[in-house]
Amino acid sequence: MFVDERRGVMTYLQAIVIGLLQGVTELFPVSSLGHSVLVPAWLGGSWALLASQSATSTSEASPYLAFIVALHVATAIALLVFYRKDWARTVRGYIDLARTRRVETSAQRLGVLLIVATIPVGITGLVLEHTFRTVFAKPLPASIFLTVNGAILLAGERLRRRSEVLALARTEGDAIDEPGHRRLETLEYKEAGVIGVFQTLALLAGISRSGITFVGGLVRGLDHEDAARFGFLLATPVIFAAGVLKLPDLFGTAGDHIHGQVIVGALRQGLG
Repeated sequence: MFVDERRGVMTYLQAIVIGLLQGVTELFPVSSLGHSVLVPAWLGGSWALLASQSATSTSEASPYLAFIVALHVATAIALLVFYRKDWARTVRGYIDLARTRRVETSAQRLGVLLIVATIPVGITGLVLEHTFRTVFAKPLPASIFLTVNGAILLAGERLRRRSEVLALARTEGDAIDEPGHRRLETLEYKEAGVIGVFQTLALLAGISRSGITFVGGLVRGLDHEDAARFGFLLATPVIFAAGVLKLPDLFGTAGDHIHGQVIVGALRQGLG
């Protein structure tokens, strides 16, 4: 039903189902990757066998993994379009920074913060990608990490409520010893690095990238709007970097007979 047994590849029905799943879960901090691991296991049969290829040490070029990476790149493109004004300012900031060699504007500072925060997850992904994929991208670990993700989000919600109480107290003139939440422009470079370390946890199937960076931003004192904005901006280069590493598989043997499925899945994801 989900895999063409004659060719051993995904069918369009599977592409539509997983694309819909990705489209829905990307809207919420619930880890689309974790659900991409669990749903095939729940359905069982040939789809589960196809999905399990991406978590085996002998399948470096898995069709299912190439398909999932392609969908994530489609998500990154959507984020790039949505935050196009921020990225346009950031790119101009990079150009000015290369000329002046000094951080003088908020756009330049944001650009440097994004670079600093990307370094931890970039290094971790390059060194431990194989381990994360073969050891943790399986149904049982994914289930555990989805539960852990829920606990992280609960902690983030408590931080958000606490910030609202502090803000209300400030408006009423109460004395408050703790500092209030800050704007993104005031974030220190080392704090951006801490948020980047938080994001490395999203390499585990079941941990939401947007959720973990959002909570990381709250921990460093950002208000929830800037924490979410920084998290989504940070996700874009990370996903594109993963695409650069893995998408070549899509044009090799792993991508044989699934290019059309990738297009259909990405379109279904966009409409999800």
